[in-house]
Amino acid sequence: MRLLQGFHEGAPAERLGLGADRIAAYQQRLRKFNPAADLERIAKLGGKFIIPGDSEWPSQLDDLGDSRPIGLWVRGLPAGRLPSLRLLALRSVAIVGSRACTAYGRHVAGQLGSELAERGWVVVSGAAYGVDTAAHLGALAVNGMTIAVLANGVDICYPRGNERLIERIGQDGLLVSELALGMNPTRFRFVLRNRVIAALTRGTVVVEAAPRSGALSTARRALDLNRHTMGVPGPITSELSVGVHALIRNGAATMVTSGAEVGELIGSIGADLAPERVGPMLPRDALEPPVARVLEAVPASADGAPVQRLAHYAALSEAATVQHLHELSSLGFVERHGAHWRLVRRK
Repeated sequence: MRLLQGFHEGAPAERLGLGADRIAAYQQRLRKFNPAADLERIAKLGGKFIIPGDSEWPSQLDDLGDSRPIGLWVRGLPAGRLPSLRLLALRSVAIVGSRACTAYGRHVAGQLGSELAERGWVVVSGAAYGVDTAAHLGALAVNGMTIAVLANGVDICYPRGNERLIERIGQDGLLVSELALGMNPTRFRFVLRNRVIAALTRGTVVVEAAPRSGALSTARRALDLNRHTMGVPGPITSELSVGVHALIRNGAATMVTSGAEVGELIGSIGADLAPERVGPMLPRDALEPPVARVLEAVPASADGAPVQRLAHYAALSEAATVQHLHELSSLGFVERHGAHWRLVRRK
């Protein structure tokens, strides 16, 4: 209410933290709204309206400067039990991408959402079709926390096909919007919504994006705000991979393939390290280099080869070669065949 009073009283721009043009626009629009009634309505919906300076305000939104939202409508559990948006945002990551995603994109987004939620990260997206839906569902599937930043009022379910998902997020997560109750989405409001997603989170992951995808605008805003920007590679034959691959190729995004890799980039140094990926360990990998050279020298033919030839190819003395052949024989790699040595045939 102090914020509204400032608008009505013509408080200076410094006090409101907004530019003069923006203040004038808000003063004009306030004539058509009943703020007190809206606050009553959001309370009945189990939410609240928070502004800069409140204990629940995510201070990272201040990085947006003059384009920072003047406030956010937050809806979730009953207001007394509503989790703090500021605390949730401290360990949050955005997953965005194409609405018309492929089965691959849907699978990857869902997997990232569940892996990150299991690691204690809050998954943030826009509740749109495609990648957004998969990311939210992935987090909810493991009872994780997820936040949907909407391009309309938090009392409106859009898109209509995601009504059940949005209602569930409102029960088990948070619905967030800078738009007043009852306001419908427009093309420009989606662009505005994207900047909030980018600023609110520690980093943004793009899963499938065509060259003109709206998800790329979120990635660019994240990059401008010095947030970690990440991209998941896809098939080079897919149009929906073009935007992501361009981000990675131009150095604007880091390639990630799992929730662990995302957490390592945006998490605490040393505390969120991803496990090192290595191939399967084979028995011959444990051999000392000279022994391995002898094994490589043994031909695959049934007749094998004499010691003299094996020593020549392994660049070792005959005595050392015989010693290593007996080691390899005890390990089950080679066997003697008359005066020759040959590989043991696996059944």
